[in-house]
Parts: sequence; C-alpha cells; structure tokens
Amino acid sequence: MERIARPERLEKHWRGDCPKSKNKMTGRKNRTLHFQELGLMDYEPAFEFQEKLMKEIIDLKLENRTRTDDDQKQTPNYLLFVEHPHVYTIGKSGDEHNMLANAKKLEEINATFVKTNRGGDITYHGFGQIVGYPILDLDNYKSDIFLYMRNLEEVIIRTIAEYGLKGERSEGETGVWLDVGKPYARKICALGVKTSKWVTMHGFGLNVNTDLRYFDYIIACGIKDKGVTSLKRELEREFSPSEMAEVKEKIKKHFCDIFEASII
Repeated sequence: MERIARPERLEKHWRGDCPKSKNKMTGRKNRTLHFQELGLMDYEPAFEFQEKLMKEIIDLKLENRTRTDDDQKQTPNYLLFVEHPHVYTIGKSGDEHNMLANAKKLEEINATFVKTNRGGDITYHGFGQIVGYPILDLDNYKSDIFLYMRNLEEVIIRTIAEYGLKGERSEGETGVWLDVGKPYARKICALGVKTSKWVTMHGFGLNVNTDLRYFDYIIACGIKDKGVTSLKRELEREFSPSEMAEVKEKIKKHFCDIFEASII
C-alpha cells in the first residue's frame, strides 16, 4: 500500500509545486482529454481497450525519441467512464485468500473473478458504480505517481463534498474514506493503477447505487477491519439515471480542475 503524504506536502502539490521529473520530456505537453462513455461493458474488453490506448501512447513516446525537438508529436490523454457487470478483480500483488467465494458461489451470484495487472488487492465492480479509467501520459502533467494517486483521491473528495460528505484519506490505505480514525470508518471509492513509461491505466471505482452485499464475498482491498459504503447508503436514497449522469459531470469537472486539463 502507498503511504499518504503529509498535509503540507499535499497542499504544495495541489498548487502545482511538484518535484520535477528526472525523465526527459518526450513530445509537447498536451493537457486535453478525450472523454468516452463506454456504458455497460464486461471487464475484459474494457481492459483490452485500455491496453490498446496505453500502447498507442507509449509507441508515440518512443517514436518521439527519434524526432528532433521541432518535430515532436503530442501524446493524447483519455478519460473513460464505464459500468461493469458483477466482477471481482485482483491486482498483481493481491492475496487470493481475500476472495472468500468459491467458483460455485460466484456462479450463484452471477459474478466473475479476474486477475489483472494493476496495483492493489481485490475489489469489486458492479452495477451502480462509476468506474473511471484515466489513460494519461503523466509527462503531460506531473511525472509523479504518488501525486497522481493523491490527485485522483482529491477528485473524488471534491465530488462527494457536493453531496455533503467529507471524504478523507486513511494513512497507508489508498482510496477515499469516510470517518477515518473511527470504528465505523468505511471506503466509498477504491483506486488501483498501473503505469508504464509514465502512461497510466486502470483508475477508480466510486460506489453510487452499488449493491454492497457483493463486498461480503471479499476482504476488500485486503483490509479486514473496515467496511465499504456508497452514496446511496450515506444519503439514504437511490440515484436516478439523471442523477448518476450529474455525478459523472461533477467528476469530470473536478478532474479537469485538479489536473488543469480540458475535455474535448
């Protein structure tokens, strides 16, 4: 698990005072985002689409290394929203003992189990959850994975604040939490990413109308003593399709604000 920055360090980062990358920048900085709503999609094709976009960006970065400074090509960035049918995914460093359901139980609850290449342990994706996959060339922003993770958390913290919820970080536990430090601390948004040559894939899953019973079949993120929650549970109401769309627009707005990006 990544450790959380001290408040003063985070404050500097959000002002843009980030340590400079030691890597030479390839291409000109491009902070525009190509947004795509993928709708309801199985996990595997969404994963393959992410990999395709990531490879295209990496290939262009490698190509830029052979170009003169005046002939550099901008690398694109993408922000994908998707909703997955019931699926449990586990990161490359995850512990499979945190999956509590056997194959028969998975079949009964109409869920699948997928090993993937992101960081982190096991989590759940399903109906009523907003999953965001930023495919970014961090050389266009700040080449700092620690800062990137904290900024993703900040996007969600600011989004749920618009619904009267105080999102927080929990020391040593990536994601966005409520009531940190209390016996009933609970996670509302999980994060897990992969980077290669400063290009990102995977991202976050914000529980909105999520059926939280599906978390009973795992030790979410490998954390045994804390629960999970959703906007629906916290606000005690179901979000309509139009309200779900509104949450997505808020995420996009805060993403652009924090990453100093624009959506096209």
